[in-house]
Amino acid sequence: MSTMHAVRAHTRGGPEQLVYEEAPRPEPGPGEVLVAVKAASMTPTELTWSATWTHSLDGTGPERTPIIPSHEFSGVVAASGAGVESPAEGEAVYGLIPFTRDGAAAEYVALPAAVVAAKPATVDHDHAAALPLAALSAWQALVDHADLQAGQHVLVQGGAGGVGIYVVQLAAGLGARVSATAAAADLEFVKGLGAEQVIDYAHDRFEDHVSDVDVVVDLVGGATQSRSWPVLKPGGVLVTLATPPDQQEAARHGVRGVYFIVEPDQNALRSIAELVDNGRLRPVLDRVLPLTETRSGYEALETAKRRGKIVIHVAD
Repeated sequence: MSTMHAVRAHTRGGPEQLVYEEAPRPEPGPGEVLVAVKAASMTPTELTWSATWTHSLDGTGPERTPIIPSHEFSGVVAASGAGVESPAEGEAVYGLIPFTRDGAAAEYVALPAAVVAAKPATVDHDHAAALPLAALSAWQALVDHADLQAGQHVLVQGGAGGVGIYVVQLAAGLGARVSATAAAADLEFVKGLGAEQVIDYAHDRFEDHVSDVDVVVDLVGGATQSRSWPVLKPGGVLVTLATPPDQQEAARHGVRGVYFIVEPDQNALRSIAELVDNGRLRPVLDRVLPLTETRSGYEALETAKRRGKIVIHVAD
């Protein structure tokens, strides 16, 4: 049996369960590719998701420990399973691994060929690995669920967060006028991403500064979501990844409320790569760590303020 180095957890828990060790190297099944991982990235709360530890998104499936975390990756196709014509062996790819499968904090990962796309050509693997989950979340919020059109006004609640930094960039890149909320220390950073107006949420009420918004992308939830309904124009939409919206409130204001969980999407990844290569979207990295320090990265996700992704550099 072939082996590889990986970071695994044998028991449910937090970062304290993660160990760097030798593990079986996966083999690609029919319709799958084996990717030699060059970089992977971490998502806050990933170790609390039911899907991380079971075979189902809602946690009803059987346990599948030991698990490998980190579901965003960039790497090179090392082998293909039966029936795979594309991508070809040797091609540089990136993507989002389905959450009920092992992740990419390892030297190799096997996953469906249908969810990977060619890596953006203008950035290295570390930067490409920072994109899939957050940039796909932004794309699906704005394009799939809000049907954003050029010239519309978007309010991003949480513009400096892990997903917010891509919502701001993508909305601006698609021709929208962007307002965003952020902490005082992040106001200039978010303006630099393309927001025309950035509101210090701790000192100003966004309701006093924005109105007649076409799209609210809520990445905060709670009271922020509740206060967002009145700033939408009739027929507008609130899209959220935080908590399911109150549909009665949506109806009362004559708008839509949409909650979704990001999904792998090959076509959207291709569009995102094109935006990166055209200079209209840039990955944001907080820090890069070696595979052996994956545990410390997950610890930092729980304790430290960040700006962008924590990326695991697996191989050159």
